[in-house]
Amino acid sequence: MAGELNINDLSDAIVILGAAGLVIPAFARFKITPIIGFILIGIAVGPAGLGSWVIDMPWLKWITITDPEAMLPFADFGIILLLFSIGLELSFGRLWTMRQLVFGVGAAQLIGSALLIGGVLFLLGQNAPGAMGLGLALALSSTALVLKITGVTSPVGKSALAILLFQDVAIVPIIFLLGAFAPYAAEATWDGMAQTLWLGGLVIGIMMVGGRFLLPHVFGQAARTKSPEVFLAASLLVVVIASLATGVVGLSPIVGALIAGLLIAETDYHNEVEAIIAPFKGLALGVFLITVGMQVDLRVIAANWQSLTIAVVGVIILKAFVTGGLLQISGARRGMAAETGLLMASPSETTLIVLAAATAAQLIQPETAAFWQIVTAIGLTITPVLARIGHDAARRIELRSSQGMAEQAIESTEPRTIIIGFGRVGRLVADLLRAHNRAFIAVESDIDAVAEGRNAGYPVIYGDVSRAEIMDRLNLGHAEALVLTMDEPVLMAVLAKKVRAWLPDLPIIARARDTQHAAQLYRLGVTDAVPETLESSLQLSESVLTNIGVAAGPVIVSIHEKRDEVRHWLKVAGELDEMPTLKSGVLPKGGGKLPT
Repeated sequence: MAGELNINDLSDAIVILGAAGLVIPAFARFKITPIIGFILIGIAVGPAGLGSWVIDMPWLKWITITDPEAMLPFADFGIILLLFSIGLELSFGRLWTMRQLVFGVGAAQLIGSALLIGGVLFLLGQNAPGAMGLGLALALSSTALVLKITGVTSPVGKSALAILLFQDVAIVPIIFLLGAFAPYAAEATWDGMAQTLWLGGLVIGIMMVGGRFLLPHVFGQAARTKSPEVFLAASLLVVVIASLATGVVGLSPIVGALIAGLLIAETDYHNEVEAIIAPFKGLALGVFLITVGMQVDLRVIAANWQSLTIAVVGVIILKAFVTGGLLQISGARRGMAAETGLLMASPSETTLIVLAAATAAQLIQPETAAFWQIVTAIGLTITPVLARIGHDAARRIELRSSQGMAEQAIESTEPRTIIIGFGRVGRLVADLLRAHNRAFIAVESDIDAVAEGRNAGYPVIYGDVSRAEIMDRLNLGHAEALVLTMDEPVLMAVLAKKVRAWLPDLPIIARARDTQHAAQLYRLGVTDAVPETLESSLQLSESVLTNIGVAAGPVIVSIHEKRDEVRHWLKVAGELDEMPTLKSGVLPKGGGKLPT
């Protein structure tokens, strides 16, 4: 019967949904990234894993992928949705500010990596056209994995995005270039590339102009229906049409998806579109990662582990060297350049496309392409591990680079304020001290916050104040004040008690979570303990009372009375001789009248 559901066809869906709903949460519980989880699932359930035993044990079809080729369109759609969501987080203005990175560092990274990798392969015996094709293929990095790991807002994410944008645009010229070097290439190949680029530019121009006028109306009509289904359908329709438009003229479909996201980002509907697309993007990207895992045959790797290891390590080292070096030349700090270099060091899913094009052009032999496909799959699998190694390496590099500044800053005996903790609160304190031309130094145990603060011009040093030697070297005897802003109540209490025992007259100002915490700090000897949200709570109460019609005069009186209640309670609970002067804080937990 036509249209009758075949239960056997649901086995692949069971594997995918089971991975997303059951296995991935298990990985998350052990703090293993879902990226690795999906790839490992692909290795296990693919044709080279449990799938190879289906003939002997038919029941395995329910936990294996029986038709890997059928999954490829869904995997491609996952990459398209990822690029679309990236476009939603960007804007044309932001892209314009990145133009030097995109066409400067991005172009140099691709060309430099391709020349270096291709040169090494040529010296190892690969013919020149084949070395060129392999160099261009392996120089590409994974947009899907890299941006999934970093996002696009961090310094590493911004640099990676700029390089990846150039690579995505360069895929079409690369494929045409490989075709031009084929033994049977004709002059028409260059004409075809020119025609594709011309038509691609025309399509992109039409999309950018037409999208600005049409998309607000399309999503406006969808929003008026108040139907999530209609809004979802409109979003997917825009993505598909944009991808098809660039795909038809020979450009990569992901270019169209990115432009569609950029256009919607300029409308008032981008937040809603991003939220409604997110589940589909995550599931489709999971399918892509499973297909990556299915290309890894552990038996082949075991039989050729030495050559595969040399190839993977060699590609990673060469690409990391080129990417990190170019970023450092462009002005990036050493730690960030090293982290980005390692993150971008693996080959890409588009490497497989370029390898196929090079094989079709007879530049490389099929067995050579198969070897580098395995290298690519391994590289994609270890990308999250490289990201972790890169982050740790950046931390160590930044720590070493800050040692000189730290030594000089710690050994200074000039009067200054010492700020322990450089999060949002510590940074605000530093801004106000700077505004009044008062010297200060901040100590922070998060190297990322240290690097960000130093890049912004703040005197921030790395240090773990739980270690006694760090506090001993801060020269607190010459300090004007000590400000404790970290969100660690136990450590804050230990420091307050210790410093007060050392220096009875040093002003110690501490950030407190609530009045109970403030009272504890007062008992330990701090000069002022500032509970976090009293003033915001009082302002909120004032706004409520005035908006429901209570006269302003009585409202102000009641606000002052409540603040005095808090001050009196802190005097008693903190064992103070007089009431503290509160500027901010919170009411005691539980509400009601304060104890007297």
